[in-house]
Amino acid sequence: MKHIITVQHTQSVHHTNNMVGSWTDWDLTELGKVQADRIGKKLCDELANKAVVIYSSDLKRARQTAQEIAKYLKVEPIFKKELRERNLGKCCGRSVQWLRENIECEVKTVDDRPFSDAESRRDAWNRLYPFFEEVMASEEENIIIVSHGDLLSIWNAMYIGLSVESYYQVDIHGPAGGVSHMIVGDDGKHRIKYISDMSYISG
Repeated sequence: MKHIITVQHTQSVHHTNNMVGSWTDWDLTELGKVQADRIGKKLCDELANKAVVIYSSDLKRARQTAQEIAKYLKVEPIFKKELRERNLGKCCGRSVQWLRENIECEVKTVDDRPFSDAESRRDAWNRLYPFFEEVMASEEENIIIVSHGDLLSIWNAMYIGLSVESYYQVDIHGPAGGVSHMIVGDDGKHRIKYISDMSYISG
């Protein structure tokens, strides 16, 4: 049996200053650090005495979330560029308002890019898929994955067996700090215990 826990990074500076997240390297807020610490404590209780591997996006807000969790589990996170948020190109480092006023292409399909140098959702899917296959094929039984909202929505679709083309019909997207538990049984069936549980960040 394989137990996969995904964690959407906790509150980041870009959640509070109306700036674009994407590949801009934002830190966690002080609240975000507290939220990540709470997740770490609760996961430590759940995973006590179990071997755990933690994979994380290498962007600061995910990295910092993973490090807070890892200190309780006494493991070193493995940072993966494949787990970065979708790259929005030239609007990185700019405000959400700038994005809205300067978007070059309305995103209606998985192949549309909001800016000429941005990733489409198919691009992000193709970037993530080899890592997804690696995790599914591994012998690791307890895996924590720390990433971002858009990227984890793609992970969720992959996990339940949807195609990339289905993204705009079914979008399983959670809030910052959400923790999801997925279990792959010995029979190979993909089960979901819960999606984006926010109780982990409550006091």
